[in-house]
Amino acid sequence: MISFDTLYQHAARRKGSEQALEGLLEHPLSAQNLAKIPDDRWLSMMSRCIFQAGFSWKVIDKKWPGFEEAFFGFDPQRWMYMSDDDFETLLKDTRIVRNAIKIRSVRENAQFLCDLAAEHGSAAKAFADWPDDEYVELLLMLKKRGSRLGGNSAQYFLRLMGKDSFILSRDVVSALIREGIISNAPKSQRDLRATQQAFNHWRKESGRSLTEISKVLAYTVGA
Repeated sequence: MISFDTLYQHAARRKGSEQALEGLLEHPLSAQNLAKIPDDRWLSMMSRCIFQAGFSWKVIDKKWPGFEEAFFGFDPQRWMYMSDDDFETLLKDTRIVRNAIKIRSVRENAQFLCDLAAEHGSAAKAFADWPDDEYVELLLMLKKRGSRLGGNSAQYFLRLMGKDSFILSRDVVSALIREGIISNAPKSQRDLRATQQAFNHWRKESGRSLTEISKVLAYTVGA
C-alpha cells in the first residue's frame, strides 16, 4: 500500500507547499468536546444534511434559521412525538422546504436519538465514544437505525458535527481507486471495510486523524 507520506507530498505539491496544505486541513473535535454537544444540535445537523441531499445547499443554508424556528430548536424529546397536526402544519410552513418524506424523517430520527440517549446517557456520548477505527460500522448503524442516513448524508453529518470521519466524495473515491483499495465507489460492506482498513493503516502510520487523511486524499485529485 502506498505510504501516507507519499500521498501527503503529492497533495502538498498540488497545493503549492506543505504549509498551504496544512492550512486547508480540518481537524475533528475531541471525544470530550463531542460529548458536550446537546442532542438537539445532533438532530438539527442530521436534519440539515437530509434536507440538503439532492437539493441546493445554498437554499437550505439561507432557509435554515426558518427551519430552526419551525422545529422549535429540534428538541428530540419534542419531535419524537410529532403529531399529525404538527405534520400538516409543517407541510404548510413556508419557512422550510416542504418535503413530506424529509419532514417525517425528523420524527424518526428524533426517536432514534432518544433511543441512543436511553442506551448511552446521551446521543452525543454515543457518537463521541464510537471508536474511530470502526467508523464504517457507525455509518452502517446510522443507515440501519436512522432515517434517510444512507449514502453521504451520514458522512457529512458526522464531519460537520466534528466527529473524526472520512467522506467518500468523488475525489476521495477516485484516489482510493487509483491506489487499488477499491475498484468502484464503495457500496458493499466489503468495500467499505476495505476502505476503513486503508484509513486505519494510514492513521497508524501517520498519527493523523481520519478527517485529515480524507482531505489529503481528496487534494491528490481535486482542485
